[in-house]
Amino acid sequence: MSRSPQDFDDPAGSDRPASAARSAPETARTRWEQGVLEKLVMETVAERKRARRWNIFLRLLTLAWLSVVLLMFGGWFDRDLGKTSARHTALVEIDGVIGADGENAAERIVPALRLAFEDTRTAGVVLRVNSPGGSPVQAGIIFDEIRRLRGLHADTPLYAVIEEVGASGGYYIAAAADRIYVDKASLVGSIGVVMGGFGFAGALERLGIERRLLTAGEDKAFMDSFSPLSDSQRQHAQQMLDQVHQQFIAKVREGRAARLADDPGLFSGRIWTGERSIELGLADGLGSVASVARDVIQVERIVDFSQRHNLVEKLARRVGASAGETLARVLAGGQAGWTAPR
Repeated sequence: MSRSPQDFDDPAGSDRPASAARSAPETARTRWEQGVLEKLVMETVAERKRARRWNIFLRLLTLAWLSVVLLMFGGWFDRDLGKTSARHTALVEIDGVIGADGENAAERIVPALRLAFEDTRTAGVVLRVNSPGGSPVQAGIIFDEIRRLRGLHADTPLYAVIEEVGASGGYYIAAAADRIYVDKASLVGSIGVVMGGFGFAGALERLGIERRLLTAGEDKAFMDSFSPLSDSQRQHAQQMLDQVHQQFIAKVREGRAARLADDPGLFSGRIWTGERSIELGLADGLGSVASVARDVIQVERIVDFSQRHNLVEKLARRVGASAGETLARVLAGGQAGWTAPR
């Protein structure tokens, strides 16, 4: 059987058209599947990018919110930062125990007072006192600075407002004011000095415990709780207390002058109600911060100049104190020290 030239050129012969007809749909389906897959991949990538951007945005928003909260907590923001050129009553607060290391240290109160007096828009200064007392040294520094600033700014009065309590060192500071205002139920006074402690010498003897304390100087262990207090030491302590008491009395007399009543219990360390303190000349009248600003200074707008520890300072103080305690424990192992006994 013979073949034509056409047969040699096309070995598949008549089968080619059927095979081509079958492969065309498969190729189209494959291309469609690839296109769908590519679209799915692109959509997935785009969705992940959008999710990542939102995640970053939400994290930044959370970080910003936490930063604002921490700064507000730390005292970085003040409700009176947006000061205008309007006249105002300047407020400085003494709230709590007065001491060298705290919110009521002289190093914080004095700069606040200076800023308040030096502000040309200040019509008058109000010192709000809520303090049971504390360090006579810190109170004395603040007292003297108030008197100095009043001399420099004769046209800017300073009034103290005792709210809950203005006792001991708290009253010491208030006495520097031009006038003192109280609530009728405020606690005022306690013009005195106290030194306290405990004595366990007898207890140690009954328990058979030997106290081993070596000193250079017979009074180096003065007021040590585990050693007996001699008559000479007791007399020396009393002399110190009397001297500080007289300093306290002198400052109160300097600030209150002829307004003080002639009462034998005035400087006994007693404490009185605000109503009674007015009768004794320890205070001048009833009033609050708002009423003094409105009725006495006659400028109702109040701007707070009080300085408070911010978060960074608080953390630094805490870390510093912890480091100091650790160092002290390392150095104190069996070594003699110069620290006065507590």
